[in-house]
Amino acid sequence: MIFKSSFGEINYEISGNGSPLLMIHGTPFSSKEWSEIKDAVKHKHEIYTYDLLGYGLSEKAEDVSLAIQNNVLSELLTFWGLDKPDVVAHDFGGATLLRSIILNNCHYRKIMLIDVVALSPWGSPFVKHVNKHEGVFNEIPDYIHKAMVQAYIRDAIYKKVTDKEIDFLVEPWLSKSGKKAFYRQIAQMDQKYTAEIEDRLCNIRNMIRILWGENDNWIPLEIGKRLHEILPNSTFRSIPESNHLMQIDKPNEIIKEIEEFFQNKK
Repeated sequence: MIFKSSFGEINYEISGNGSPLLMIHGTPFSSKEWSEIKDAVKHKHEIYTYDLLGYGLSEKAEDVSLAIQNNVLSELLTFWGLDKPDVVAHDFGGATLLRSIILNNCHYRKIMLIDVVALSPWGSPFVKHVNKHEGVFNEIPDYIHKAMVQAYIRDAIYKKVTDKEIDFLVEPWLSKSGKKAFYRQIAQMDQKYTAEIEDRLCNIRNMIRILWGENDNWIPLEIGKRLHEILPNSTFRSIPESNHLMQIDKPNEIIKEIEEFFQNKK
């Protein structure tokens, strides 16, 4: 289904029955990162997923920065008529969620954060290179681009995976528009969007569960522990043998945590 936001068209899906649960994906992924988890818990939850602006099947808009994503989320919540849903957020989805609370006054019940972008420093050497040379990356041959996207995503996964197993995450970036969108979203990454809310994170009073891969190559475990110290009503658990993309490495751990954490209605 498509929602026409003020910033571009957003692809979304609603499935399942039960209490509302919103799932927000990270970069460079799509809402499909939640597929296995969504199928396992949709008998207890009405699941809301969407592709961030510029990702997956959503519009490949020119501005897809974190400055835009929280505003899109705010509009979606109004469109869906959701009042204080539970929410699970990963990577850039975490930054989007936290910004929506602080800057858009969005309300949620319980929050689960998985290897989220929230505190500086973040951004790999590859991100820094694309920041400076986006045009150059846009001109590389398609077969090299595909290999780079595969390698980039594989770097976020602890276990051994085949190309076929990650095709669903790679494919949206392989078309002509997808290729430009891939480097565009990286080029627009900027730590100022997390820095501007960092000193206000301590004001968030929701019950929060933080999960972090012990082997996260992209955002070190220490960042997750620091985030736990800042968020006053948070609990923290590190997941062994899990890299940044826990949805691939340890989906059953996420499913277990969702079933336990969101079951209590207090």
